[in-house]
Amino acid sequence: MRGYFGIGIEGVSKPINVGNLIRSAHAFGASFVFVVDANCDVSSPADTSDTPAQVPFYPFDTIESMRLPEGCALVGIEIDDTAVDLPSFRHPRRAAYVLGMERIGLSPGMVECCDHLVKIPTKFSLNLATTGGIVMYDRMLSARRFSDRPVMPGGATEPLAEHVFGSPIIGKKKREAGGA
Repeated sequence: MRGYFGIGIEGVSKPINVGNLIRSAHAFGASFVFVVDANCDVSSPADTSDTPAQVPFYPFDTIESMRLPEGCALVGIEIDDTAVDLPSFRHPRRAAYVLGMERIGLSPGMVECCDHLVKIPTKFSLNLATTGGIVMYDRMLSARRFSDRPVMPGGATEPLAEHVFGSPIIGKKKREAGGA
């Protein structure tokens, strides 16, 4: 899979949310995790997969101190009328996803910083770690190749066909131009 992603939380109020989210981030292959304006101690989140030793963790005191890699799109996950429904969203190749505190959401300042706003089309708000897991799962589904699902429940899955590389583009352009 090309590109990378990170995921974080703005305004953490429950350390267990950080632990659950970063464990899921590690499982889905996140390149980094972060918190902004944490209202509690998140220096050593509880995590049985030892994510802090495997995935870089960045605590930022304020939105202004938050630093993302150059070219990394900030994607806010927020219940908002202007947000794109997750099933219709094309994930950027290089992205950092940020979630707000439960019941409060992202601050207006963080929303202003976001390049994209996405929402999960549910009847009501979900747990923060669950929401993050759904977003990362959707990214994985849209970015990787998987076998097609069987036509009927319980049917056999077809093996994933091996990727076939085409001719080099440079060579094709030369042939079309009448070159060797």
